[in-house]
Amino acid sequence: MTVTVVIPAYNNSEHIARALDSVCSQSLTPHQVIVVDDGSTDDTAEIVKKYDNVEYIYQQNAGASAGRNTGIENATGEWIAFLDADDEWLAEYLEKQTALLKANGDLQWAGANYHRCHCNDKKQEVAESSQTALECLNGKDYFDSYFTAYLNKTRGWTGTLIIKKSVFETAGLFNTEQLRFNDEDMWWRIAFTNIPFGYNPEPLAIYHMHISNSITKRYKASELFSEFMARHLRYAEQAGCYDLFEPCAKHMLKYWIHRFWYDENAVYIRGLVDRFDNILDNNYKRLVRFLTIYPKLTSAMMPLLSRINKIFGLKL
Repeated sequence: MTVTVVIPAYNNSEHIARALDSVCSQSLTPHQVIVVDDGSTDDTAEIVKKYDNVEYIYQQNAGASAGRNTGIENATGEWIAFLDADDEWLAEYLEKQTALLKANGDLQWAGANYHRCHCNDKKQEVAESSQTALECLNGKDYFDSYFTAYLNKTRGWTGTLIIKKSVFETAGLFNTEQLRFNDEDMWWRIAFTNIPFGYNPEPLAIYHMHISNSITKRYKASELFSEFMARHLRYAEQAGCYDLFEPCAKHMLKYWIHRFWYDENAVYIRGLVDRFDNILDNNYKRLVRFLTIYPKLTSAMMPLLSRINKIFGLKL
């Protein structure tokens, strides 16, 4: 099987060499490596061009989704593996992911466990418990549905996703109009095609959580989340996957309500609860509406509420 590695880059001169070194030192050599420079103004281009086996494509700044789409469109490999310019793979990533796919010939996409690097604090942690993942897989290398993997927190992340190129012909490319949640948008749209999701419980990559100019910093989630969620609930219903998707939507909705407390955005939180009234539990809705009466006090009490969440599973 042939694999094209797609790396979108925007002003990543500080980290791009690390990402490329991790790709070039793989125990299994990829068929093709493409870096799509999304209008960088630093010396990203000069660094990338030092690598003889890396294809460099420049485009006007249009966002990471557009960069990934350009990479997909120029890929000659049967499979696409994604990596961001500030992250890295461990040496056996490609070898072990392709082995999983070869052992399960019907699979069309797969993810893997990974390490989170809290770079400013110089700490690393495994994102997902390997033992828990093995138990969830129940002797298989895949989940029957990505939504099951999502709820089990065994979905990997973009830097561990390897996808058959033909999947994008069915699910479409990345949505360049989706300014936040663009990765989730793509993975859920693939999931709506009802194909199993392969998963390797061994950590095979490192996600570096340190970038201050990332898209997650430039666009406020509160301005984009509601429409994103409503759209995917419609997609799920159209695809006949609503019952599978609804628990995932509820999980993500509660997660972002929890995050929004720190913005003291009580009006927006109440708006989310009202709009998605049908997928939230009654007790949860009552509690959120009560807490939004005094949003500043609630925000100040978030550390205590977080402890209560862990004890009672409220997930505010």
